[in-house]
Amino acid sequence: MKAVAFTPAAPALIAAVLFGVSTPLAKVLLGEVDPVVLAALLYLGCGAGVAVFKLSGHLAGTVGRGGSAEARLRGRDLPWLAAAVAAGGVAAPIVLLVGLLHTPAATASLLLNFEGVATALIAAAAFREALGRRVWAAVALVTAASVLLSWEFNGRWGVSWGALGILAACALWGADNNFTRHIAAKDPLVIVTVKGFVAGAVSLALALALGKPFPAWTAVAGAMLLGAFSYGLSLVFFVLALRGLGAARTGGLYGIAPFAGAAMSFVIFRESPHGLFWVSLPVMAAGAYLLLKEVHAHPHTHEAMEHEHGHRHDDGHHEHDHHPADPPLVDSWHSHPHRHEEFAHAHPHTPDLHHRHRH
Repeated sequence: MKAVAFTPAAPALIAAVLFGVSTPLAKVLLGEVDPVVLAALLYLGCGAGVAVFKLSGHLAGTVGRGGSAEARLRGRDLPWLAAAVAAGGVAAPIVLLVGLLHTPAATASLLLNFEGVATALIAAAAFREALGRRVWAAVALVTAASVLLSWEFNGRWGVSWGALGILAACALWGADNNFTRHIAAKDPLVIVTVKGFVAGAVSLALALALGKPFPAWTAVAGAMLLGAFSYGLSLVFFVLALRGLGAARTGGLYGIAPFAGAAMSFVIFRESPHGLFWVSLPVMAAGAYLLLKEVHAHPHTHEAMEHEHGHRHDDGHHEHDHHPADPPLVDSWHSHPHRHEEFAHAHPHTPDLHHRHRH
């Protein structure tokens, strides 16, 4: 996979839009596909679609002359990948389904907005990701905007053990985001392919166990195609965002996904947004603005370290020499194990692969 020149926030915004537009399109499929079956098809489409993208890249020779543009997963990465798949691809959907069985729809739609908050809390508490007041305020604003957007005036409300299950599912997805952050330096196509196939297989097994009916092949193809783009490509860009922004900031920007879905419903299906959409829109914009305009700069020291990831030699952090066995791509995007010597400097930065220092 070739690298594309992005600002750090761009992949998160692209991921949010791709996933957000899937909601109204999935509603069309729900008319003839059971929800559990649809979840299986979307995730299987995610895995299959990204696998095709990966294979087509190899066939087109995009990995370059003698080297790879992205780092391969190693044995030490597998525990993080397994934890991410188990939390977000296996446990979270099951816990969510159990919670939904005992929770009114209006309550559930609001509680599902707390994935971004869970991601930020876990990033700060468990992984010591640097979050200032500006980031916390942005996450709070985007979450509040999503709550307003999903508010149902005429819905049935109630707090139950099922509601705690939905919050637990959000926490599991938040953990998934943070686990994936630890391997975001590696090939995102491989990461997403594994996550898509595993999540799809689990949902498919659940659908078969429950005796759910399967739709016509045209609906199957449509669901898998939607999964390839709105889930597969969305997750690829999400991983790219994690390597540049860290988990909390990526999760905050990803919170704009419901607004992309509302816009798609308006443009394609002429569904007029309810009044709270116009109230929530400036709140969401304010939260996104805080994240997009964040400037975090201070003198910091890079400790000596050795790792492997895709990089260029013109970013101020990769001025190393190449070993004869390394790929001859010193002026383009490439990957190989390399060492950083200790040095200190000051410049604006985010919690990317090279700036996960303590504050």
